[in-house]
Amino acid sequence: MTGLSDYVSTWNAMRDFTRERTETTDDELWLVQHPPVFTLGLAGKREHLIAPSSIPLVQVDRGGQITYHGPGQIVLYLLLELRRYKLSVKQLVSLMEQALLDLLATHGISAERQPGAPGIYVQGAKIAALGLRIQRGCCYHGLSLNVDVDLAPFQFINPCGYAGLAVTRTADLGVEVPLETLESALVGQLAELMGAHPVFT
Repeated sequence: MTGLSDYVSTWNAMRDFTRERTETTDDELWLVQHPPVFTLGLAGKREHLIAPSSIPLVQVDRGGQITYHGPGQIVLYLLLELRRYKLSVKQLVSLMEQALLDLLATHGISAERQPGAPGIYVQGAKIAALGLRIQRGCCYHGLSLNVDVDLAPFQFINPCGYAGLAVTRTADLGVEVPLETLESALVGQLAELMGAHPVFT
């Protein structure tokens, strides 16, 4: 699955894939972009949508609070059976963050984690968000990286539940390579860290 994809349809497809998979089902990574949408995590609070907007809000079954998805943002969904990689959820999140850190470092961007706030930050501004759902030892949902996405919609929310949290994107940090190049590199970084090569569809 690639290209611009309706959020709800993609979410339903992830749930169907996870529900129907068997012990022999190959793991998959899905790279997509979404039309403008706010998504609210399972325990998310609607008060973090702080201003009215025409952008739809979808409450979903991942962890985390509220975030925004839109064109120009890499969204990488991980549909994995964690037992195959002998990974805990915490370890997988750490690998996802490390893949993002490594990708940004190759373009001269010094990024970092922040304790207690999953995601990746550049000088305090969030550039990548993470959120997963685990069912029967399998995960779905994943991560998003701001490339040249319009940042204005983030003004309508407390990003990831943090009032006043700044957001940034690679386009404002001197990265001029195409989004598709960053997508391929991100998948490569993650696969290398996991020591495996999940099917990319």
